[in-house]
Amino acid sequence: MKKIIIADDEHKILMSLEYSFKKNGYDVYIARDGTEVLEFLKTMIPDVILLDIMMPNLDGYSTLDIIKQDENLKNTKVIFLSAKNNPRDIEKGMEMGADAYVTKPYSIKKLIQQIEDLF
Repeated sequence: MKKIIIADDEHKILMSLEYSFKKNGYDVYIARDGTEVLEFLKTMIPDVILLDIMMPNLDGYSTLDIIKQDENLKNTKVIFLSAKNNPRDIEKGMEMGADAYVTKPYSIKKLIQQIEDLF
């Protein structure tokens, strides 16, 4: 079973994504900011991290930067899921090493398919 960490500070988005990914056979872990993602990463290596950019405490960009420095996480796919839809934001996310960048609003069906395509 694939493990996914979903990091977002919006409760409704977290609940909706958690339900959909569980229904599609994923082990789902929920984080409300980047620091919670890093806590999970101390004890597990997920297959995918779905990362919002605008979060309190530690934003998505900073979180990705820390993830990319960890040799144990080199096979973990990181996907930004953000309301920041400016081409410069998308370009920055991809240059930082994200495997994909999905803008809100999004289709859960397409998002799951995009993640499956990464494997």
